[in-house]
Amino acid sequence: MKSKSLMAIAMATVMACAGCSPKTNDTQQTSFVTASNVTLTAAQRPNIHFYTVEPSKFRKTIETTGAVDFDNDQATSVLAPFSGPVSRLLVSLGDEVKKGDPLAEVDSPDFAAAIGTYRKALATAKTDRRLADLDKDLIQHHGVSQREADQAETDAVNAEADRDAALQALVSLNVNPQTVKDIQEGRTILRPGGMIRSPIAGTVVEKLITPGELLQAGTTPCFTVADLSRVWVMAQVFGADLSSVSLGDSAEVVTGIDSKNFSGRVDNISALVDPDTRSVVVRVVADNPGNFLKKQMYVRVLIQAHQESAGMLVPVSAILRDDENLPFVYLAQSDRSFARQHVTLSYRAGDQYDIAAGLKAGDQIVVDGGLFVQFMQTQ
Repeated sequence: MKSKSLMAIAMATVMACAGCSPKTNDTQQTSFVTASNVTLTAAQRPNIHFYTVEPSKFRKTIETTGAVDFDNDQATSVLAPFSGPVSRLLVSLGDEVKKGDPLAEVDSPDFAAAIGTYRKALATAKTDRRLADLDKDLIQHHGVSQREADQAETDAVNAEADRDAALQALVSLNVNPQTVKDIQEGRTILRPGGMIRSPIAGTVVEKLITPGELLQAGTTPCFTVADLSRVWVMAQVFGADLSSVSLGDSAEVVTGIDSKNFSGRVDNISALVDPDTRSVVVRVVADNPGNFLKKQMYVRVLIQAHQESAGMLVPVSAILRDDENLPFVYLAQSDRSFARQHVTLSYRAGDQYDIAAGLKAGDQIVVDGGLFVQFMQTQ
């Protein structure tokens, strides 16, 4: 009885030592590797579809956000051309104006002084020219000396130069051409009030003055007039996508309102990085029919790259996620099994992903039925 107990203890010791041997570890490791791959039966394989990985060419679409702004090439801030208090506003926000249309009336001493200066210069020029012409006739009959005739001509030329300068001063003040014509024909100007006129055709988008406000010539902003038929969309593009954006790329501006989308193109890429967002401003010029796009409106911007990119594109359906949410695909092996292959996803082009790392040309991956393979692996 005692000998049988000793024999049992010896056998247990041998088995424990065998369990610690390197040979047994190798066997367990081999079993683990085999378990990591999935082998399907002949009846199951027809439900699995494959995709052969090959290099592909594609054009990226960069999706970002942006804000609408005026096209500053077609918008202007109207400054007061003369000093004085505002007597009357002639337009409201949103009014359409043509070039030269009056925007506001100002009781300006500058305006009155400019009209008075032109009147005097005009009269002096007429008188001096008449005297110079008269001296030309008299010199032929020896009525005046050549020196007197030459001086009269000089005075006439100087007076005409003063007249032209005074006229230019009226033009710079945007004086109505009819007012200038009335002065030239000697008619009285009943109310020499200054008019602030629109320098361009467009829409009054800002009104910055009120009646009675005192304006300073050349410094007081009065209105902003903009042509809203075309706008700028200032899109923010980050470093990873910047290399895919070029001047001339087509773009789509998506408002999210009643499916209102607008076509545009990239016409400027900023040379500076925004220190707060670390993005680069890309300017998209877009037509604005019906003036639908408003300043400071937030929109989505889809920029279609003109330059082609190269990569390994695989269908989105081939991408699965593990317990740590890392992407992987099932890669067909030479022994007809399937192994998990973790991949690095790059750009998504429609229903395909560009694989940055993890696959090579010629690899066969499961594109349809991957979830079934994953289920079988967990059994």
